[in-house]
Amino acid sequence: MFPLILLLSALLWSGTAVAQDVTNPIWRGNWPDPTVWVGDDGRYHCIATNPTRSIVSDDLFHWEMSEVAPVDINSWGAMSAVAQRFWAPDVATVDGKRNMYLTLYNSAEDSNIAVLQEYAPCQFRYVGIITSSRETGIHDTIDPEVVTDPKTGKVWLFFGSVGGIHRVELNKDGLSLKEGAKYEHVAGLKVEDCPDRSKVFEGSYLHWHGKYWYLFVSSGFFGDHTYQLKVGRAKKLTDPFLDRDGNRMDEGFATTVLRSDKGDRFFGPGHCGEIFKAKDGNEYIFYHCHVAGNRRQGNRPLFISRIQWDKEDWPSLSPTLSRGEAGKPQLYPTRFEEEEKE
Repeated sequence: MFPLILLLSALLWSGTAVAQDVTNPIWRGNWPDPTVWVGDDGRYHCIATNPTRSIVSDDLFHWEMSEVAPVDINSWGAMSAVAQRFWAPDVATVDGKRNMYLTLYNSAEDSNIAVLQEYAPCQFRYVGIITSSRETGIHDTIDPEVVTDPKTGKVWLFFGSVGGIHRVELNKDGLSLKEGAKYEHVAGLKVEDCPDRSKVFEGSYLHWHGKYWYLFVSSGFFGDHTYQLKVGRAKKLTDPFLDRDGNRMDEGFATTVLRSDKGDRFFGPGHCGEIFKAKDGNEYIFYHCHVAGNRRQGNRPLFISRIQWDKEDWPSLSPTLSRGEAGKPQLYPTRFEEEEKE
């Protein structure tokens, strides 16, 4: 038995006068690199790295294990013939159908992005490989994020890490590269140019808000406190993404939205996925985070935070408690609860 400090945020639900306490982590098991979508049943569904199982929720905050396996057994066989590790899924609706994009990883030099398509509610079947580092030379062809531009109808795949984040156009159905598509570097430095990874980005997530596309990324080492969430924005998906000071993300600049310090109870927030509006009228974003003292070292449970937009339409996460440097986003909560965990 040991104490676990849990982050609590008070949420006021619309239509009620009752403030509910939502406890982070919202899923205590290992759940890194989350992706969340609304299924045909109207419920929220979430999968993570190594997607052998899924969890479901009615309200974004309280989750339970689903009985449905997200990937069928034949697909696992086909993917296992390509790679041995399966990372960072992204579920996106493309041309009216729900696709899962998934990293198939052997090494930085032998990494792939595969696509699966939904064939039954929240069940996906392997279609094939979209892109591979062996063909492009882009190291760490990982962490896919697929988005359809509503203005142009074009479908874009964003991906990458130590070789830089890149963008490439897909066909309308999102199942393959568009003929003649070119890979374009959009964010982050190569790791050889930035060994401390402070300007090496991964875990792309794109969100439209107001007049801008926001590109959320993670930087630092995923296993320690240096890992953090950053963001830049552009008016078009094909424009350069800029940080708050006008610096380009493809030059390694981005604005921090959530970070931790060495020794923090919760540390290394990263790889966010999906922003949803809850019943309380607020928007919330998902990400994973380490919990110091966890018996299973390296586990990254699922967290959620409220996202707010300032007058200049830049995001921040709350609740926060200022400690040290003024205005620095913190993982520490507005209040704590001690709880015994067996």
